[in-house]
Amino acid sequence: MKAVLCTRFGGPDDLELADLPAPDPGAGEVAVAVQAAGLNFFDTLIIAGKYQMKPAFPFSPAAEFAGVVDRVGAGVTAFKPGDRVAASTGYGAARECVVVAANRLAAVPDGVDFDRAAGLLVTYGTTLHALKDRAKLKPGETMAVLGASGGVGLAAVELGKLMGARVIACASSENKLAVARQYGADAALNYAAEDLREALRRATDGKGPDVIYDPVGGPYSEPALRAIGWEGRFLVVGFAAGDIPKLPLNLVLLKNCDVRGVFWGAWAEREPEAHRANIAQLMSWCADGKLAVHIHKVFPLAQTAQALKAIAGRSVMGKVILRP
Repeated sequence: MKAVLCTRFGGPDDLELADLPAPDPGAGEVAVAVQAAGLNFFDTLIIAGKYQMKPAFPFSPAAEFAGVVDRVGAGVTAFKPGDRVAASTGYGAARECVVVAANRLAAVPDGVDFDRAAGLLVTYGTTLHALKDRAKLKPGETMAVLGASGGVGLAAVELGKLMGARVIACASSENKLAVARQYGADAALNYAAEDLREALRRATDGKGPDVIYDPVGGPYSEPALRAIGWEGRFLVVGFAAGDIPKLPLNLVLLKNCDVRGVFWGAWAEREPEAHRANIAQLMSWCADGKLAVHIHKVFPLAQTAQALKAIAGRSVMGKVILRP
């Protein structure tokens, strides 16, 4: 089988396309023929050795995939060859066949294509956990989404609207904001062209957002926190800008607000039943046409480096998919 391998820390051009023997599933495992694999910003960090997860060499990037069950190991009864499935594994999906524990797999409904099934696991899984489990987002509340055109940003726009919130999309260009509006944003702010704090206050009639969804970090976190409403919830989702901000804690005191971390991967490991319920809900919403799961571009496996460069260059709006 073909597999993209990281054999040493570096950039996308250091990845290798290799031929490997097809893996055999062990007891409790399933071999899945990968039809689509999703890439995320953190894949650029994993291959560079700059992420909290550092797999042993050689490993494949891509944390999520969808495909068809090829073979099952001893003791597996929940799945059979031919079943449509998807899973998030942290890394390892940029290959033609993946072996995964059966309890990590989710069924893919017939109405959901493989590209969208692979593309919703990390970004929408992270976001549903953030909004439902961490922020306790309520209908009628206002939520500001930073980086609103990226993978998790668009997921937050879509899920925020689905959960009944008023969504303010914040991004760095008018093109990116147009995409966010297309997927349901009620208002849009260009933080490259105007002061984010003042713009958020204007957009909320001085009240401030109830929830701020921040996968960006860098220079935007503090002004967003300064604009948050009384007893608001600031969600720390990631640091796509590259810099981890230091927030003045007096702002948390003065706004009587919460700063809440969103470590979806660790939560999914600790709360597997709740995680599976969230993924099943997302698959159902997708099958019902309630989630679009915008696919920016599909790349063949041999062009994984180009796909990662597009993500690193922040030109991507929505999801990037590899198709073996």
